[in-house]
Amino acid sequence: MGNKSSMQLQQEEIDEIQKETGFSHNQIVRLFSRFTSLDKNNNGFLSREDFLRIPELAINPLGDRIVHSFFLESNEETVNFKQFMSVLARFRPTKSNESKNKLNTREEKLKFAFKMYDLDSDEKISRDELLAVLHMMVGDNISEDQLNSIADRTITEADEDGDSMISFVEFKKVMERVDVEQKMSIRFLN
Repeated sequence: MGNKSSMQLQQEEIDEIQKETGFSHNQIVRLFSRFTSLDKNNNGFLSREDFLRIPELAINPLGDRIVHSFFLESNEETVNFKQFMSVLARFRPTKSNESKNKLNTREEKLKFAFKMYDLDSDEKISRDELLAVLHMMVGDNISEDQLNSIADRTITEADEDGDSMISFVEFKKVMERVDVEQKMSIRFLN
């Protein structure tokens, strides 16, 4: 999949992606088409700029964080199709009869959400990180005092070990009653 002459999906690649992500054959083919339409350099990779050309991401207040999430696992400046599909798989609706090793389990969805807030990737959400994400989400629609109050209250309610930060375990506990499976799902057409 690296160079222009190999920009066709092979059946074994489809089978591997299907097994790893749970997407259907048709969904993979459609998403490959979308991927290649975003790949302006026709090199089999997407850059951050390619993602930012997606109108829905460009207007989303967390668009930069969402785009950043595609690059967390690759530690590179580009993302290939398989990496692209791995991130999208976290947004597939969860089905009760699915294997538990899929990327769209509740645990994986929560890890993904946690990383949206963990700006410095230190496995903890600090008050400043929480405040920064709140700023991204609401902009100037809420006063600075209100945002500070929300951040303080959230840290106080979630922090069980007294370190003034939210760990993933604490985050999971706070999210126990949230229907993450539903809220973090995108319907992909077959």
